[in-house]
Amino acid sequence: MRRKVVGLVGSYRKGGTIDSAVEAILAGAREQGAETKTIYLREQHIEFCNNCRACTQQPGAERGKCLQEDDLESILTEIESAEAVVLGSPVNYYNLTALFRQFMERLLGYTYWPWGQAAPHTRNHMRPRKAILVASTAMPGFCIPLFTGASKALQIAAGSLGARTVGKMWIGLSSREQHPTLSARNRARARRLGMKLA
Repeated sequence: MRRKVVGLVGSYRKGGTIDSAVEAILAGAREQGAETKTIYLREQHIEFCNNCRACTQQPGAERGKCLQEDDLESILTEIESAEAVVLGSPVNYYNLTALFRQFMERLLGYTYWPWGQAAPHTRNHMRPRKAILVASTAMPGFCIPLFTGASKALQIAAGSLGARTVGKMWIGLSSREQHPTLSARNRARARRLGMKLA
């Protein structure tokens, strides 16, 4: 059976650094026989979390359902049907884009947090999926985990989605051109990372 890999792009534009890196990773997975799908968050209708916590009230290992009617359910169903996920976002103001953060806040249903309980608890500690995390920044790439919240946020999102991180790609100096291209070196590295997912 073919493995399925879903790429989630939290960039505001197509064809940029993150989009290109995620596509190169997915291309590497396809070379190994995987089926791939890319979800662009900017093309999805995702409402803001309104903190009603209805999705956290029922006990059990299954994800709680959000009461809002938008594209979240179809996105999560797509990811849950995959063996691997690629999460990518540029760094804006020292963290992930608002697009990605808005999606991330809606992952609360993966926790059990009834009223009266001090903090949420993860519903299911199983990590059946692999994840590769991708971020880009105007700073040198090594600065992403040191000086921004992007690395931690991507790890939290991956964990919420039932994925264990098997690779990270921090791309730096990506804002020197209006229309940056992914370097041949980074493209080759992304392809190698993708091959790990299939």
